[in-house]
Parts: sequence; structure tokens; C-alpha cells
Amino acid sequence: MTSSNNRTASKDIHPIFLDRWSPRAFTGETMTEDALHTILEAGHWAPSAFNYQPWRFIYALKGTPNFDALLGTLIEFNQSWAKNASALVFVVSDTLSRPADGGEAKPSRSHSFDAGAAWGYMALQAIHLGYHAHGMTGVDFDKAASTINLPEGFHIEAAVAIGKMGDKSILPEGLQAKEEPNSRKPLSEVAFEGRFA
Repeated sequence: MTSSNNRTASKDIHPIFLDRWSPRAFTGETMTEDALHTILEAGHWAPSAFNYQPWRFIYALKGTPNFDALLGTLIEFNQSWAKNASALVFVVSDTLSRPADGGEAKPSRSHSFDAGAAWGYMALQAIHLGYHAHGMTGVDFDKAASTINLPEGFHIEAAVAIGKMGDKSILPEGLQAKEEPNSRKPLSEVAFEGRFA
């Protein structure tokens, strides 16, 4: 068993997995582009089918016009707290496998799966650097597609707010009680040998 961050895993896993969670209270402090690029670099080293690397990261640092533009594509609820993040990242995936030799592009079965792995790597690297990352799908996806100039054949998977964790008192009262790491279902409810139980 491993315990960290007021959480306990039933098996001996690395504490970074327990330390990673998705807060909404951020300090709003600036983040260097190098720190953000380090987080993106970790995501870029995720595994992918045939090493195709279908992920793309559209990012903006707080205090820039691009940050305001990306923030404006989130639903109002998410804007209310993500405005205090240090960076916003949109994780996008290429839905087509496009051969390097210019051959015919074909649908990719694993583009979302692979982009999800990249997001997981980003979230863990953020923790390693003293930041937290909060993924969200509360996005006006049509507006976001226009804002980021989404090419045809690409899919916005999620938006991610990254920043230093702030005091939960900055959140609306209803969210303050939820501002703590949550638990997980027992492993026996999600892992089955051979077939679904």
C-alpha cells in the first residue's frame, strides 16, 4: 500500500500518482514558457500506435491575448476558476493516420487513446515541477475550433488549466468543499480477468 496526499492506494505505487489531482484554485502567478514547454515535452514522450504521435498542444500563457482567447472558449463555469491558471493548453488529436510517404490517410483507431496518454504524462510532469493540471471538457468546442484554427481531420480532446495551487477560499463557497483530492473505486470494480464480471 502507498499513502500520500491524504490518499491510499491498495498496491505499492509511486506517490506521484496519488499526488496528482485536479484542483480549481490557482494562484494566478506567471509561469515561464520554459516550464510550460517542459510539461509539454513530457506529454510528447507518451506512447502512441506506430509512434504516430497524433497529439497537438495549443497553448497560451496567462497575461497574453492568446490566453484570453482560449479562456473565452471555456464554458462560463470553467472560466470562473481557470482565469487564475498560469497556462491553458488544448489537447488536440489527429483523427487520421497520414503516411509520411504521402500515401492515403486512413482513420486512426487510437488517436484519442494516444492523446489521453500524452495528457497523463503532462499532468505527472506538472506535479513534478510543483504545478497542478486540471483537464476539462466544459468547452464550447465549435468556438474553440474556430479560435485555434483547427485543421480538418483534427479533434479537440480537452482543455487543460495549469498553475500553482492556490487557497481554496478564492473559490465560490459551493466549490470550496470539493477542493481536495478524491478517492478511486476499488480496483476490483474496474479490473476483471478475462472478461467483464
